[in-house]
Amino acid sequence: MSDKTPVRPDALGDRHADKRLDILRRIATAGSISEAARGAGVSYKAAWQAVETLTNLAGTPLLEKVVGGAGGGGARLTQAGIDLLQAADRLQSARSALSRELDGSQRAPLTLGLRTSMRNQLRCTITAVGKGKGVQRVSLALPDGTPLHARLSRESVELLALRPGLPVLALCKAAAVTLAPDIAPREGLNLLAGTVARRSAATLEASLTLGCGQQLVGYFAPEAALRTARPAVAALEESAVVLALTD
Repeated sequence: MSDKTPVRPDALGDRHADKRLDILRRIATAGSISEAARGAGVSYKAAWQAVETLTNLAGTPLLEKVVGGAGGGGARLTQAGIDLLQAADRLQSARSALSRELDGSQRAPLTLGLRTSMRNQLRCTITAVGKGKGVQRVSLALPDGTPLHARLSRESVELLALRPGLPVLALCKAAAVTLAPDIAPREGLNLLAGTVARRSAATLEASLTLGCGQQLVGYFAPEAALRTARPAVAALEESAVVLALTD
């Protein structure tokens, strides 16, 4: 790697950054962000978002402008960009070797590389992805079939290559979850039923065991008659749900 501006490893934290890395590779080949976007099957805006995200994670510029020429200019990778792609190749080789070594010995997908302040992490499967130019609605199903919905930008849907059948983690802050014995439904609001596993009158925090067996942490109002081992409902705005790829 370049000894002048080393690339931080954060940009390689998950192999599902590969869509963004794929765009970076295509820029290296085509010398054009628009060409890379077309080749990757994403919008020009999504391609720029991919580069910006990788740049932030790497901590150093990955592209530089090329002025003039027959095509009127374009873009090329900096040495840091080249270093990042080389590191990605090495990391993928190591991951492949480890995967062969484990050879299915794990009973469930591992997410040891995922570190987040969001306490709620629900395993789901995508059932449908909405269409449109702006915010898109992604439909999910918990292991027992309970529906859950998220609203993401079109660019996020493209860069994560979200599609029906894909397993994901649905993440949300505990502060975004409201718990009560009963909550009226409305547009854009997820309602998840379960049983109160624990509650704290001091912090107004409670944990709900959903029908699929997963736990959801949230907060309840002081006047809410929330009781341990009794049914309750969790309310969560669709826009507060963040999706993460797990394998």
